[in-house]
Amino acid sequence: MKIIALIPARQGSKSVKDKNIKIYKNKPLIYHTIKIAKKSKYISRVIVSTDSKKYRNLSLKYGAEVPFLRPKNISTDKSLDYEWINHAVEFLKDKENYLPDVILHLRPTTPNREVTVVDKAIKSFLKNYNTITSMRSVSLFSQPPQKFLQIKKGFLVGFFNKYLKYDYTNYPRQFYPATYLPNGYIDILKPSFFLKNKNLHGNKILPFITKETLDIDLKKDFDKKNYD
Repeated sequence: MKIIALIPARQGSKSVKDKNIKIYKNKPLIYHTIKIAKKSKYISRVIVSTDSKKYRNLSLKYGAEVPFLRPKNISTDKSLDYEWINHAVEFLKDKENYLPDVILHLRPTTPNREVTVVDKAIKSFLKNYNTITSMRSVSLFSQPPQKFLQIKKGFLVGFFNKYLKYDYTNYPRQFYPATYLPNGYIDILKPSFFLKNKNLHGNKILPFITKETLDIDLKKDFDKKNYD
């Protein structure tokens, strides 16, 4: 099977300027994701999707491919993952007559991956290939969403109160089933599925459970070195 890694790295981060190349553990952030992807025994190509020539040059330096620059209209903070992933796949199809069987979506903002864990996820994905539409890594979340609150007209209210007779936000946590949060460690996709259905993950998403991992979003996160 043709297995590739796609790494998104647009330049327009609002939370931290040039976040994807900001120094983390003495290297640009994107370096850590490229390094792990290149170490995998399953991944044959590591491709960065970026709208920046500067990011492209850095990615090439660390051994990734950058066969195109991503269009600006799908490089905004509101652009969907489907848009840039579909763009990359369509480019490979049109320009190289190349269609991967499996795509690993690896975000630079999750830099503390281990190659053994990545390869374990790929192995599990391949084992279940014919019965799933995708895989997402998740970690156990400490609280159920039923206990979340929002502010409306200056007052705290639950998200689902209007559907229930009692205030479910006061129920014990143990009352609810375990909740899992997508954590960005690894998503694995099937181009044959999402090209046909225009939906990245589908409804048969295989869970891959990892421990909680650092997801860099704010400037202070760069001071954290390992798992939370």
